Amino acid sequence: MIDFPDIDPVAFSIGPFAVRWYALAYIAGLVFAIWYAKRLVGTPPLWADRQPTLTPRQVDDLFIWITLGVILGGRIGYVLFYNPLHFLTNPLDIFRMWEGGMSFHGGFLGVVVALLIYGRRYGATLDRLLDLGAAATPVGLGLGRLANFINGELYGRAGDVPWAMIFPNDPAQVPRHPSQLYEAFLEGFVLFLIVRIATHRFKALAHPGRASGLFALGYGVSRIIVEFFREPDVQLGYFLGFITMGMILSLPLVAIGIWLLLRSRHT
Repeated sequence: MIDFPDIDPVAFSIGPFAVRWYALAYIAGLVFAIWYAKRLVGTPPLWADRQPTLTPRQVDDLFIWITLGVILGGRIGYVLFYNPLHFLTNPLDIFRMWEGGMSFHGGFLGVVVALLIYGRRYGATLDRLLDLGAAATPVGLGLGRLANFINGELYGRAGDVPWAMIFPNDPAQVPRHPSQLYEAFLEGFVLFLIVRIATHRFKALAHPGRASGLFALGYGVSRIIVEFFREPDVQLGYFLGFITMGMILSLPLVAIGIWLLLRSRHT
């Protein structure tokens, strides 16, 4: 068993403000995504004989839309998918975002809505905008899971593997899988590598929907795998004895990913 690192969940303080690891992960992930998207649209060979989806300046304009989509969608998704009864009786708690509670699947839907609105403004189709997001998003996902690990939250199920850890916030104080690190590896590093190979070696950006299809399929499969090691939300538990909410919400992503990949063969 490995001792959990003694790291304060507050990264550092700036005057009266406490800057938390999760907030830093969100900021770093969003900044990287915009920088990387600008690199992609500024590299014409990646698009083969197609015009890049946006110009670098348009990508800068997209930043605020993506940020709103991630934050609003992630929070609303958590409220609706993971703890609706609590927020129904305590509606003001919806705004207490500093206490945690964000859903990737909600954030994904929020980004889709933001891209739909933005795409209509610039005449860009949703699939091509999603391809940009798919290429740039995994790094932020990986950073977010590392922040979960540092905070000692969203830990895994009890296990006897040599790298099992006892998390300070765990009431049971038993060795558990560091499932946050599993997610950081699969959803962050592996998924970024897969999509980058597709965009840089196989010109996936020249086939609308291909990069986003790989992302949706890869994330959905990765999340379902990790859910077998992750402790389910205490207010939800298991469905049918082994199914978690994360698995249920990931199945549509797998289906969407397969559909986008099949569709991209004809684009």
